[in-house]
Amino acid sequence: MTVTSKIRKQGGAAVMTIPPALLKLMDVEIGAQVTLTVEDRKLVAKPAASARKRYSLGELLKGAEAIRQLNADVAWAREGDPVGHEIA
Repeated sequence: MTVTSKIRKQGGAAVMTIPPALLKLMDVEIGAQVTLTVEDRKLVAKPAASARKRYSLGELLKGAEAIRQLNADVAWAREGDPVGHEIA
């Protein structure tokens, strides 16, 4: 995919926009860090290796109710005396 983007000045920096389709191809989101290098006079942008997705509390707790229910459903297997040849 090839697109054209204009370099403009914003404050003391040069700014270039990246279309959403290219961000999707790179598998990065707004706010992600990228590493910029120049190879043979070409600007190359790659997702930064140390960039990690930050999760919201809601995302972290998503599915917690299902895990609680699963633990309740299998509680019988963790309680009680051995019933066969289990190692005690």
